[in-house]
Amino acid sequence: MNDDMTVSNIHSEKLEIPIPEAAVDERTAELLRSIPDFDDNYTITMLTEKILTDDKQYDLNKIISAYDFAAKAHAGQKRSSGQDYIIHPLAVAYTLLELGMDTDTICAALLHDVVEDTDATLDDLKKRFGLDVALLVDGVTKLSKIPMQSKEEQQAENVRKILLAMSQDIRVMIIKLSDRLHNMRTLKYRPHDKQRKTALETMNIYAPIAHRLGIRAIKEELEDLSFHYLDPFAYAEIEKILESKKEEREEFVKIIKERIAKRFSSEMFSQPPQIDGRVKSVYSIYKKVFVNHKDIDEVYDRYAVRIIVTTIAECYSVLGLIHDMFRPLPNRFKDYISTPKANNYQSLHTTVLGSEKIPFEVQIRTWDMHQNAEYGIAAHWKYKEGIQGRDHMESRLAWIRQLLETQQTSNDKEEIVRVIKNDLTPDDIVVMTPKGMAIELPIDSTVLDFAYRIHTEIGHKTMGAKVDGRIVPLDYKLQTGQICEIITSKDPNKGPNRGWLNIVKTSEARSKIRSWFKKERREENITEGKNALEREFRRNQIHIPPSQFEDFLKDDLARHSCETIDDFYASIGYGGISLARIMPHLKEKYERTHSDEPEFPTVIVSKNTGKQCIVLDEITSMSVKFAQCCSPIPGDDIVGFVTRGFGLSVHTTACTNYQAALKRNDPEEMSRWLDIVWSSGGVTKLQTSIEVRAADRVGLVYDITKALADSHISMLHSNSRRVKDGSAVFECTIIVANKEQLGNLFDKLRRIKGVISVDRAKA
Repeated sequence: MNDDMTVSNIHSEKLEIPIPEAAVDERTAELLRSIPDFDDNYTITMLTEKILTDDKQYDLNKIISAYDFAAKAHAGQKRSSGQDYIIHPLAVAYTLLELGMDTDTICAALLHDVVEDTDATLDDLKKRFGLDVALLVDGVTKLSKIPMQSKEEQQAENVRKILLAMSQDIRVMIIKLSDRLHNMRTLKYRPHDKQRKTALETMNIYAPIAHRLGIRAIKEELEDLSFHYLDPFAYAEIEKILESKKEEREEFVKIIKERIAKRFSSEMFSQPPQIDGRVKSVYSIYKKVFVNHKDIDEVYDRYAVRIIVTTIAECYSVLGLIHDMFRPLPNRFKDYISTPKANNYQSLHTTVLGSEKIPFEVQIRTWDMHQNAEYGIAAHWKYKEGIQGRDHMESRLAWIRQLLETQQTSNDKEEIVRVIKNDLTPDDIVVMTPKGMAIELPIDSTVLDFAYRIHTEIGHKTMGAKVDGRIVPLDYKLQTGQICEIITSKDPNKGPNRGWLNIVKTSEARSKIRSWFKKERREENITEGKNALEREFRRNQIHIPPSQFEDFLKDDLARHSCETIDDFYASIGYGGISLARIMPHLKEKYERTHSDEPEFPTVIVSKNTGKQCIVLDEITSMSVKFAQCCSPIPGDDIVGFVTRGFGLSVHTTACTNYQAALKRNDPEEMSRWLDIVWSSGGVTKLQTSIEVRAADRVGLVYDITKALADSHISMLHSNSRRVKDGSAVFECTIIVANKEQLGNLFDKLRRIKGVISVDRAKA
């Protein structure tokens, strides 16, 4: 909410996801500033004029009273842009008016920051504006006074608080999304590190929620704005491609619309259909071109036409006409009318080929479907004066309860943020039951996810599955259009297997498995959890007697809401605590508290070279990590540096840190540098960073990422920038098996048009 407050009376800090801070050159700064200015001169006059011209009935006196209260409370406060802070709540209220929300929601938008950032209290709001307004404001007010272990935990608790309030009143999240939208529109005035952190939080949390609520306009704008700050160069490149073909695209869509309208003129409709062109969002093109390594010509729906009719029957009639006029492409038809998406989206989608041999998508829907697609759950207020049909709304919001139940079975406070990011993806699949029921799941879901989505007990008793009549394993990943039949056990004592936690994709299935073990197997969980922890301690060289576990884990018990050490063991046993997540922290804590002097590994004779040295894979007395300053990979000449409390850090012999140590020639320091060799026959894959310098041109990023994909090399992170001499620099972090594979990749990259140099990136 108060993402860019600058006055001294702020008492809560913005929740952010920690990410590496990137250096900002002049070109990057220019791109970040290039985001268009939105009209920020919102006034109460603009708000009242829109209310008076709207066809809905509003309590104007109550809204003006809320504005007066907020304006006095925020008096003297400024945004980072230098404007009066009251402009922000006015902008949020205006967005909610455009969504068609009711009087209390507009009042809550005007007041949404007064409790958090001024001396006003919820009791003040309750007395002046009623209980509903006070509850809405409370729902979007962040938790600022509860001590947390980290900002990630604080972020997770605030998201959980909003979801709890949202489960009672969906208007809480609609206000929050409108609030975040205006903050993203004005993010250019914030420092660069705040821009990136806020953009990442928006992309991972708020855009997926907007998608699940079906509010397309807000979801796409949040994604595009976030993408602009997270990768300004890729954003600019896609914009350049779209701009270069703008006239061609507009002319093509115009011809298609005229051809369809001419054909429709000879057909009978209850009302003339509306035919519009549709522009695909920048981020959605990015996902298909750069993430999925597709050519821009393979994005079939970059040209699109939307046809809106009156009845469902007319939707299917129009589909027949379109397929008669143009040649439909195989496997490119989707019927979201008979099988709506999880966010209640309905439409017919088909991709066809015209006489120009250019594929384009046609979307066909009714006016009701169109309003639902644009406004999602907010359409209930825009067109129906509030929620109609409590049962219908309960079913639409069931996913919120599933999110909250997921965290109840996990002792990891940050789980809820990961669930939103992974489960609320727009890339869903639709799988059918043998009886024809459509089940929607996130992409990569397994047959176990399918079983638990049907019913909890079916999931618990799953023995196997058939997909399209063929027996498949439980970890089989389902695809859209398949028919899945779950084979269950008749044994009343049959329950899930602990290994299933590593198979399922959805948080819903994971939560149900955890719940079963938590309820049915506490003693078994304690034993399993203790044994697992001891195994991990041994593997990580943590030497603590079991009698001292409780004292060593005291802080972690509190952090994971465990009253006793047995509760902690039990939570590990049923999966509520992930050892993979907590072990790095525990290992660091042990090395910090139990290691005064480093224990040097034993020098042995290498079986490979016959020389005295240390073989990397035979080091067992201390932890080993690979230095990020030089990112060594198999094949590099390497050395190791022993650090107090943190084990052995592996560097290349060409590393600037090692070379600087050689120049200093400090005897004590040099005693910590050890000769190391890679083990023979190792298959370890490690990450390294590369830098490609080339002449700046459209399509450069695509050509580089295609070379990576063709080489079967995974990319973890990328960044691009333009330098002063006009060339472009593309940096990325990749995973390679050895120096030979990296050399082959370099050869491919050097053959790309315009490439000047390819090197390992320097720290």
